Amino acid sequence: MAAELLSRVVNTLRTAPTTSHHIIAFSGGVDSSLVSKIVYNHFSSVASVEAVIGVSPSLPPHQLNLARSVASKIGIPFRTVKTREYLNEDYLKNDGTACFHCKNSLYETLENVQYGIAPSTSTSASTTLYNGTNASDLLDPTRLGLISAKNFQVVSPLQSLTKAEVRRLSKYLGLDNWNYAASPCLRSRLEVGVRAEAEHLERVNRAEIFVRGVLEVDVARAIRVRLLAGGTGVVEIEGVVENEEAALVAANIREAFLDFGFVSFGGVRAFKSGSLAVVKEVTVDRW
Repeated sequence: MAAELLSRVVNTLRTAPTTSHHIIAFSGGVDSSLVSKIVYNHFSSVASVEAVIGVSPSLPPHQLNLARSVASKIGIPFRTVKTREYLNEDYLKNDGTACFHCKNSLYETLENVQYGIAPSTSTSASTTLYNGTNASDLLDPTRLGLISAKNFQVVSPLQSLTKAEVRRLSKYLGLDNWNYAASPCLRSRLEVGVRAEAEHLERVNRAEIFVRGVLEVDVARAIRVRLLAGGTGVVEIEGVVENEEAALVAANIREAFLDFGFVSFGGVRAFKSGSLAVVKEVTVDRW
């Protein structure tokens, strides 16, 4: 079964553009890790292949450390680049289209990695970009970054695999993070309308570190701290939450959240992926 999944992914690479440089938009998550391993194995003997992660205030520091570790175990060259979405008011206002503007910044930066030039400088780079988009992602209308990927002609080798199949194939290929819970950018923790400023992103990151430390949660279990309008902080935990809520209350979570800069603590509720996302239309062209 897993061998058949691998064959499907490799077949997509046979139709990928023939270029001298292959760059994976890397995050350290299971999807981009799987793409990195397969693309590296397929092209590294004939071309340059790199896993490149965009660094900005929306990237949790622990995710950067994980990405570096996973890339090292795969053996793929790893690079960090600074993205500039946080300078874009269309991103900062977080009106439901921030993902689109963030991915625009990321892919524009990645296109120019080979040349070491500023993203504003145009070039006819012989580069193919890849992402970890899977079949389950394609069903989510809130993922406006998919529009950006299409504009930049990003290749998605996993687009025929569901998330469950991605995890199955990742385990088969020996990726340590095959069962890790998804860890999207910190901006996704903000309710629409809460500005995506570094102060807010750092606030939810500190709060999540606190919650994970108190609960000692397994890496396969999802936890989110959401920043709602008005400054309220809410904890979302995958699975049954009653015992965890009691543990957090015992650890004085209300006082901790106030120290982190939240106006109030809104309690603990069941985790729901994309619980703050809204469906928006984007009419902005690539340029």
